[in-house]
Amino acid sequence: MKENFSDIIGSEKPVLVDFFATWCGPCQNLVPILEEVAREMGEEARILKIDVDRNPEIASKMGIRGVPTLMIFKGGEVKWRASGVKMADELVALLRQNTN
Repeated sequence: MKENFSDIIGSEKPVLVDFFATWCGPCQNLVPILEEVAREMGEEARILKIDVDRNPEIASKMGIRGVPTLMIFKGGEVKWRASGVKMADELVALLRQNTN
């Protein structure tokens, strides 16, 4: 069964969403950082990448004006949001704050 965006962000597990574009340089820099976060968090959290060019309705609904924009959701609520590249340890710390 294919999950939809609202089901995924409605999870009780924190979800880090990376709104990106394929033409965006800083978005490419985030790829290894998000891979590191995924390794560190394992099953505690989920990472979702949303291509804003392929999913304009989701990007619009979330008010994405620039890429990369990172958001953490838990139980359907936005717990954190920032634009630009963040370091893996900062993202891990933010996700851990939302695992309880």
